[in-house]
Amino acid sequence: MTPKETALLLAKALDNRRGIDIKVLETGPLTTLADYFVLCSATSAPQIRALSEECEKVMKEQAGEDPHHVEGHRGGTWVLMDFSGVVVHIFNEEAREFYDLERLWSDAAPVDLTGILTRD
Repeated sequence: MTPKETALLLAKALDNRRGIDIKVLETGPLTTLADYFVLCSATSAPQIRALSEECEKVMKEQAGEDPHHVEGHRGGTWVLMDFSGVVVHIFNEEAREFYDLERLWSDAAPVDLTGILTRD
C-alpha cells in the first residue's frame, strides 16, 4: 500500500467514526517526517480514543500494520499515530487551534478527499 493509499484509508476510517474537519496534507516534498499528515478533530476524549482505535484496527486489518509510535493518549486532548509514511493527528478543537498544523504546514498540498469522505 502506498503512503497516499494509506492516508486515504485512514481518512475514511476517521470519517466512518464521525471525525470532524478531516484533512490530508502531502508533506513528503517538505520534510522527511512523513509523506502525508492526516488531521482530524473530535468532540471529546472518548471520541479521540475511539478514532485512534479505529485507525489502528483498519490498518491492522487492511494493511497488516501497527503504528510505529503513538503519543498523547493520557492527556485526552490529542493523539499522534505514526504509520511510517503517514502520521495521523487527532485533536480536540482547542488543541487543534493551539498547534495549528494547517498554518505550520501551509506549504503542503491538500489532498482532495472528494469521494473519500461521506459525512458533512
